[in-house]
Amino acid sequence: MALSLALIILFALLFGRFFDRLKLPALLGMLLIGILLGPYGFDLISQDILNISSDLRMIALIVILIRAGLGIEKETLKKVGVPAVKLSFIPGLMEGAAVILAAVYFLNFEFVEAGILAFIIAAVSPAVVVPQMLALIDQGKGADKGIPTLVLTGASVDDVVAITIFSAFLSIYGGQQINIFRQILNVPVAILLGIILGTAIALFLIYIFKKYHIRDTKKALLILSFGILMNSLENLLDGIIPIATLLGIMVIGFVIQERYSILGKRLSSKFNKIWVFAELMLFVLIGAEVNVQLALESGLLGLIIIAIGLSARSIGVFISLAGTQLNLKERVFCVLAYTPKATVQAAIGAIPLAAGVASGDLILALAVLSIVVTAPLGAVAIKTAGSHWLKADSNL
Repeated sequence: MALSLALIILFALLFGRFFDRLKLPALLGMLLIGILLGPYGFDLISQDILNISSDLRMIALIVILIRAGLGIEKETLKKVGVPAVKLSFIPGLMEGAAVILAAVYFLNFEFVEAGILAFIIAAVSPAVVVPQMLALIDQGKGADKGIPTLVLTGASVDDVVAITIFSAFLSIYGGQQINIFRQILNVPVAILLGIILGTAIALFLIYIFKKYHIRDTKKALLILSFGILMNSLENLLDGIIPIATLLGIMVIGFVIQERYSILGKRLSSKFNKIWVFAELMLFVLIGAEVNVQLALESGLLGLIIIAIGLSARSIGVFISLAGTQLNLKERVFCVLAYTPKATVQAAIGAIPLAAGVASGDLILALAVLSIVVTAPLGAVAIKTAGSHWLKADSNL
């Protein structure tokens, strides 16, 4: 296990630096090294690490979500409020609907099977999107119009919608009697509970931090621990009470920044340092999940279905941004920022196969293909378009 960690760190740093020198996102190098070192490559990553891969990836994602919350300003959030809400729902629902139609027509899927596939693929990847948006915020790119914050906020809820609808379709396939109205209601309830719980945790932590002298490093670890506990609570209450924990975790950082800004700035620096290691683990382990051979088996039809879904998502983004002050290039940037798939697809792509869904193997292949195609292309597109099309903050 120790040897595997050493290999992950050394090669991820090396490949990340190499891709950075090529003016490409460092995460591409990390994804590639994950594929090469993983079980579908040279199989050099210890099985012990692979067994806890999902937990390690989730912890890394929690780190960057807390850092994202610490980087969001209240005034910017007000500026992007309504468009962010639209981006949370419209693009994902349009992509899901398009993939359902495509899967029924091209793959002869039953409607429910098509729905399972659609809302695995429809989720955008916070693991790819959030770090890129934070980099743009640090550079002041698009800050005048709050574009990175707009994408951050919308993307954090997009997953909630996709996973909720995926769960509903999977339950229907399994013969469970579910209340469709209740499933739809679960989405806003989950969002509200996530915000309330995240706010409550943040206020409690602020009280503790003001009452007792604790080093900033320990404060950062406490916040991270509460983020992990909050995410674990979602798993414990699965099927009972819906909670959008990823959104709630971001809220923890946001409330601390708003209510205790001096500490928020210091903690932001701490989480930047933690992210150096967490980033390596996140993207290498996502890469290790990718079976390129399986992705290739879905063939040209798989690419067509993914392209149809992304086209519908792009139209959804344009609809969501109607009436905003964003120019055409900025709107296209938002379209590109909403394309990467990785986190959800890697986490739930194999669930239908394990649950006995007839087309589970093909669903998994398409989920993997969506990662292989959209994660690298989306990451490159975000970095390139962000640096060229978003204007720097006029106050910088």
